Amino acid sequence: MDLTTVCPLTVPDALARTVALAPDIEAIVASDGRATFAELDAQVAEVRQALLAAGIGNGDHVGLCIGNTRSWIVLFLALGSIGAVTVPINTRFRSEELAYGLRQSRVVALFVADRVLNVDFINMLRRICPALDYALPDSNLPDLRQIIVLGPNVPAGTISYSNFIAAGRGHSGTAWKPRPDDVLLIQYTSGTTSFPKGVMLTHANMLANAFVSGDRIGFRAGDRFHSARPFFHVAGSTLSVLASLQHAVTLVTMDRFEPEEALRLMEEERCTHFSGNDTMALMLLNHPSRQQRRLCLRGGWAAGSPTVMRRIIDELGARECVAGYGLSEASPNVAQSCWWEPEEVRVASRMRVQPGVEVRIFDENGVVQQPGQPGEIAVRGWNVMRGYFDKPKETADVLNSDGWLSTGDLGRLGSDNRLEFLGRLKDIVRVGGENVSPAEVEDMLHRHPAIRQAAIVGVPDPRLTEVVAAFVVAREGIICDPDDVIAWSREHMAGFKVPRYVWVVEEFESIGMTASSKIQKRQLAAHARGLLGLSS
Repeated sequence: MDLTTVCPLTVPDALARTVALAPDIEAIVASDGRATFAELDAQVAEVRQALLAAGIGNGDHVGLCIGNTRSWIVLFLALGSIGAVTVPINTRFRSEELAYGLRQSRVVALFVADRVLNVDFINMLRRICPALDYALPDSNLPDLRQIIVLGPNVPAGTISYSNFIAAGRGHSGTAWKPRPDDVLLIQYTSGTTSFPKGVMLTHANMLANAFVSGDRIGFRAGDRFHSARPFFHVAGSTLSVLASLQHAVTLVTMDRFEPEEALRLMEEERCTHFSGNDTMALMLLNHPSRQQRRLCLRGGWAAGSPTVMRRIIDELGARECVAGYGLSEASPNVAQSCWWEPEEVRVASRMRVQPGVEVRIFDENGVVQQPGQPGEIAVRGWNVMRGYFDKPKETADVLNSDGWLSTGDLGRLGSDNRLEFLGRLKDIVRVGGENVSPAEVEDMLHRHPAIRQAAIVGVPDPRLTEVVAAFVVAREGIICDPDDVIAWSREHMAGFKVPRYVWVVEEFESIGMTASSKIQKRQLAAHARGLLGLSS
């Protein structure tokens, strides 16, 4: 596929096209304000001049440690417009994680909110960068020359955002015009190790993915898209920010996903689309205020089981909702269903591979699997990352000389080239000689009348290597009995898939959940082993 004929492939070109076509459509609705695309363009131009005045330009790595705000979007687009590389910082990071990310990515400037929700980021930075109280750089972070603070708590060695903007007024410098194959963003992903890796994604990677994905969602100019996906993940930066830009769609976002507030925003802002994983969708579906809300959803995209997808369509009214599969290293979407396809195809999450992208399924010996047989998903094409920043060995481990990316995910490919995602290989529960997909068991448990949400992990077993364990949240006002769940499971699924252990919990946040509302299976599995008195 010749992407140059499909959509703009650099940030400045994408912004210019949308502003020319839809200047008066709202671009963003966030906690720090609203802006039309014309207003957004003017704000980006102002920040662009301030960046140049500050000596930030092509190829410089710049950190953004800010919540889901208009300011994040303006900074991201401005940095991309001058060829700088955005390094989004997870606002759930703690001091050591923050220090590692800033040091490993060699960030030269950092934009930071003094507070994000209840986290004091200035105090956190002070522990790893004491020089912010007098003058940068600090010996702990020798590359970091500037810290620009959004908020009133501005230490002596940093600069306020208002002063940063003021210093750029009247600056006449010329910016580098980025090319499609220039790196736009370094996305940190932890993978299976304790040391995060910085995924290098180009302008073309992200903007093409944003355009194709938005097209399959069914975006039309003027649609209103609710997404609380964190901007520091590619589901936020690519599939929320850039997809909205590419299709002249209003992005309605929030600092942190909370179901009651999300439902209020979707109603009051007349949102036509939404995005969420299965946890977020279930929180919306099961919230007591949902039935009182007058939603006008038409579609959206979700990463959910068939049971959850069915409920999204039937109960939220998002009849055009599609499923998607991806990963950071593929910028992110690899496959997606289309808004116009039959509901049964979209509910089953049988997804079309993105145009111009190749997918193969390999067994554990590296042999290509026949259609319908499960194995590891491998991807090649325009969506695949440049590599991991400054980690050649780790890059070579997953990206071979022929351009094939090993995803570490389990799936199967039909003869019609539709992909089914079966789960993360590291999460697969190996019961005797059988592989059990947690997603498959979770989907079945979501049909139990007393269960609101379920999460499956494997725990050690001396005879079978592993057995299935389930954590479940009960529906409001209903008693959920673990023995009943096990008995019910024996009637509805094969014996090796039936949970050996079932624990009823009030929620998953206290055990382990990411900022994007994904349950952290490794922490959940460790919690299960602790409950059973087992070692890892």
